[in-house]
Amino acid sequence: MKAIEQIQLITNFIRYNVKIIFANKFIYFLIAAFAFFLMVMGIMLFSDASPDESDIYASIIFPGILILFYPVIFLIQSDKDTRMLEILFGIPNYRYKVYLVRFALSILLLVCTLFVMAWLSVILVINIPVLNMVYELMYCLLFLASLGFLFTTLIKNANGAAVLMVVLGLVFLILAEPLEYSKWNIFLNPFNVPSDMSHSIWQNVLYQNRLMLIIGSVISVLWSLINLQRREKFV
Repeated sequence: MKAIEQIQLITNFIRYNVKIIFANKFIYFLIAAFAFFLMVMGIMLFSDASPDESDIYASIIFPGILILFYPVIFLIQSDKDTRMLEILFGIPNYRYKVYLVRFALSILLLVCTLFVMAWLSVILVINIPVLNMVYELMYCLLFLASLGFLFTTLIKNANGAAVLMVVLGLVFLILAEPLEYSKWNIFLNPFNVPSDMSHSIWQNVLYQNRLMLIIGSVISVLWSLINLQRREKFV
């Protein structure tokens, strides 16, 4: 196969999977995410308080969760509903390429949306380091996306995985306040520096937190790929 034909094949493959990601209800999650973000920006804009980088981080992370929720949780369910799952799982190793590409495209879409929100924050509210903001946000969001991917392959039902992710999300949110400055807090805000903690200790907490999120993301994705080997569990 010539190089041009390979590029065309890859382009068509990506275009087809992008259409699947945007199909069905994803647009509603996208609209809800931007609506929530703009509402928070409006509150900050007309508030007497002076927002800072930690406030922008907190205002973007929830819309980010909304954006990654549908394409990751319903990664496999859409093929199951359209009777494509049997075909994909019938081709050896092809399913890894399909679902890894969809997962990667979902993450890329999330990154692009976070950049848009960060730039809107600069225009509407306060000047922030956009690249650094998106970089810090992706630690938590990538971990949650990988965890959602794992639950989808474990439960094999998108609605069940969605319920479990919502329950875990509520647990994480409940624990976020008592673990506010702990390395175990997956929502740890790197811009909310504690006043009673030295800079070196805070940097060590951040490093350990980010390292655990990266390791958790890698383990979740690899575990998901192992689960995809069990064809009889899905079809």
